[in-house]
Amino acid sequence: MALLVKFLLKRLSWVFLLLGSVAAFGQAASPVRNECSVSSLQICALHVMQDEVGIVESPFRAKPDDFLWIAPFGAATVVSIWKDSTVMSDLGHDAKRENDFRRISDYGGIYGPVAFSGAAYAVGAFRKDEHLRETGVLAAEAMTDAYILNTGLKYAINRQDPNQGDEMGKFWFHGTKGWPAGQSMPSEHAINVWAFAHVVAAEYPSWRTRLIVYSLATTVSASRVIAREHFPSDVIVGSTFGYLIGGYVFHRRAAGMSSLSLASIKTANGKGFQLTYDFNR
Repeated sequence: MALLVKFLLKRLSWVFLLLGSVAAFGQAASPVRNECSVSSLQICALHVMQDEVGIVESPFRAKPDDFLWIAPFGAATVVSIWKDSTVMSDLGHDAKRENDFRRISDYGGIYGPVAFSGAAYAVGAFRKDEHLRETGVLAAEAMTDAYILNTGLKYAINRQDPNQGDEMGKFWFHGTKGWPAGQSMPSEHAINVWAFAHVVAAEYPSWRTRLIVYSLATTVSASRVIAREHFPSDVIVGSTFGYLIGGYVFHRRAAGMSSLSLASIKTANGKGFQLTYDFNR
């Protein structure tokens, strides 16, 4: 239990890093009502809560057209899981190669996107470029959403990574005893960088921007496999979920709608906040 608590605290530290990346670089910003900013971090937290509720509810809102991509995604995941061990066996072990690609994926999949989000917010606030500032906010929000969802999925799926056990990537290998035995699926770097890439590409929809951010995301995803940190199916699942989360955040914020809302109210004991949920939405 102590190890589980320690692990959860470590994971939560990344959430605060992502949420705080904007604040660390953007002290020049002025507060904006009902928008995430340095002076209204409660709104940032609310947006993340809204996103998580919407993401969890999304399977129940699936339309027939959605199965045009759900079916291929499911098939690709199943086939990839079947071939995972063969691919990793053919890849073999090479400590230098693995360290090099692990470094590439760390900088491209985590440090770079987080730094960009904070820098975009700071530069946008300083130059009064609302578009750039918003890009930094939404990128950080999407990565935070991705991180939270990814953590829950890793615990639920409980898969060994390519360096654990017999390197076959088994699920729930020890049953409930010794849980969690692995956190290989989905790939954290893949889900993070694809969420980031989709937001940036949607905010700046030129072919050059898309080429840069999606090339970065593809490089990071491939690097996680080459570094033997994940199986190909882990990367497929992480990349797909990350891309969907990035699109969800961009379109949800553009529409300005959510089933969760936060309002300032006056009570007998003073000023407070009211959190409401619309069950009809």
